Amino acid sequence: RRKLLDYLKRKDVARYAALIERLGLRR
Repeated sequence: RRKLLDYLKRKDVARYAALIERLGLRR
């Protein structure tokens, strides 16, 4: 799962941030 997050972060930072916020996880 960490790989997917990293991939999303590199492909779409905005989408990655939205996903994190949706999950309720804060970096």
